[in-house]
Amino acid sequence: MKKPIRAGDLTIGDLADRTGLSVSAIRFYEEKGLVHPTRNSGGQRRFMRADIRRLSFVLVAQEFGFSIAEIAEQLKLLPDGRAPTKADWTRISRQFRTHLDRRIDRMKALRDKLDACIGCGCLSLKSCRLYNAGDAAARHGRGPRYLLGDRSDYIEPEGEEGAESRNLSGKRSGA
Repeated sequence: MKKPIRAGDLTIGDLADRTGLSVSAIRFYEEKGLVHPTRNSGGQRRFMRADIRRLSFVLVAQEFGFSIAEIAEQLKLLPDGRAPTKADWTRISRQFRTHLDRRIDRMKALRDKLDACIGCGCLSLKSCRLYNAGDAAARHGRGPRYLLGDRSDYIEPEGEEGAESRNLSGKRSGA
């Protein structure tokens, strides 16, 4: 069932001009369910002016690291067929704020951990969050587990600090 064409609807080219997106990107976002154009009698897409804001929101959310699936889940909360109200956007904003606050906290913790080791030069095995002997961090999951907060069970044997240390690959390097 086709939706009626509304006065003031935009062509895909108009929407591309207004958002700075390519036509193919808009088609991709349509395929992912982020926008829902109507079709005219010739089968051409027609977008609501509110889709400018929707797609702008998509771009900003992607810039903040949200996936298309996460963005689509939030956009499903917006009304279909009418421009979202301030209350509609506020509801989504609260959800994203919670996610962003968690990401900011993780990023600050990561920054503070990196500050401690990037410039040290020695990569002390007692405090290095990058050293991963025998890939022990794999049992915690993917990614830089110790930088993400998992604890290493590694204890540096006596006499291994001082003039010699290990580099990131675990090989000994002289002073």
